[in-house]
Amino acid sequence: MPKPVLNQLNIVVSDFTRSMDFYRRLGVAVPEPLMNPVGTPFHVAGADGYGTAVELDSEQFARMWNPGWATLGNTLAGRVVIGFTYQSRADVDRIFGALTEAGYTALAVPHDAFWGSRYAILQDPDGIAVGLMSPVDPAFRSTPPRGWGRTQPE
Repeated sequence: MPKPVLNQLNIVVSDFTRSMDFYRRLGVAVPEPLMNPVGTPFHVAGADGYGTAVELDSEQFARMWNPGWATLGNTLAGRVVIGFTYQSRADVDRIFGALTEAGYTALAVPHDAFWGSRYAILQDPDGIAVGLMSPVDPAFRSTPPRGWGRTQPE
C-alpha cells in the first residue's frame, strides 16, 4: 500500500486578521490573503516552510470545498493540537511570552516536559490548541506522571 504524505494543513478561521497575527507571531510565513469581490479575506495559500503547507480559510470558503463544514464547523475546534518545534528552549519561552503578552490564551505554560523538551500550549483565535516544543534534551528527562500510559483508571 502506498504511504501517504501529509502535505497540507487547512485551518478554518473566524477572524482572519487575528489568526494571521497569531500564526505570524509563531513564526509561520503567512502571506497576504486572497480577497473576495467585496474585499473580505477568504484564503491564504501555501504559508509553508515545513514540508507541509499551512493554509488559512474563512468559514464561508470552507463551506465551498467541504459541505460538511456547515453542519460540523462549530463542533470541530479543540480536537487537534498543532505542534511547532523551535530550535531552543529559550525560543519556546520567548514565543510563548510574546503571544500571551499580545492577549492570546495560554493552555499550558512553558515547562520541562518529562520526555525532555521545553513545552507549552496556546490557544489560537478559534480554539485550536497549538503546542510549542524545543528539541528533546536527555538532561531534562524525568519520570512520567503517575498513571501515564495506563488504559484503565487506577
